[in-house]
Amino acid sequence: MTDHVLRFRTERFKAFVDAVVAIAMTLLILPLMESVSEAAAGGLGTAEFLQEHAGQLLSFGLSFVLIANFWMGHHRQYDEVTRITRPLLWLNVAWMATIVWLPVPTAMLGQMDTDPLQVVLYIGTLIATQITTLGARIYLLRHPDLTKTSPSRIRHGAAADIASILLSAVAMLLAISLGGVGYLALLLLWLTGPLSSLLDRLWTRIVPHRADQPPSIA
Repeated sequence: MTDHVLRFRTERFKAFVDAVVAIAMTLLILPLMESVSEAAAGGLGTAEFLQEHAGQLLSFGLSFVLIANFWMGHHRQYDEVTRITRPLLWLNVAWMATIVWLPVPTAMLGQMDTDPLQVVLYIGTLIATQITTLGARIYLLRHPDLTKTSPSRIRHGAAADIASILLSAVAMLLAISLGGVGYLALLLLWLTGPLSSLLDRLWTRIVPHRADQPPSIA
């Protein structure tokens, strides 16, 4: 098949992903740097700055932690991937696009009044990141020769992705309904572990014959 003929080195792929994530995390701080300059020009003190820009500081911290969490999950997912095909590469390009875009709704969250579209842009970006991650796991399940990771472990990760997508969707609806404080609904993501375990057990019951099937090595 064509996607198995066109392969890419995993070392360069991982280095590229790391660079993109590092740039995205750095971009998160730029609005705050501009705010510091504006505060200095306006003669604001440190306490006044922290109080006036509390929203920016919180949005920076939230998105920084989320991107770091996404990167750690990506690192675990591709730690034992031995080959990168063109479809898998494009799935990761889509994943990186969501990571690079996140600083934009983050700046909106920190500097603008909350409205439904802002919520959709911010939490929708998180959902898009999780969907692309899930898509890559499904691809690896269908092409076990590309990784040393067992199908059961990949399936467990996919269950976690599905749980995160569902909880993020619920958080989006709550945030739209509750306004500014609605972003606290993202705390629902702490339930990802229990929900993913439940989904994993259900998946195992539905397809028990595939649960512990070892990957084929090409």
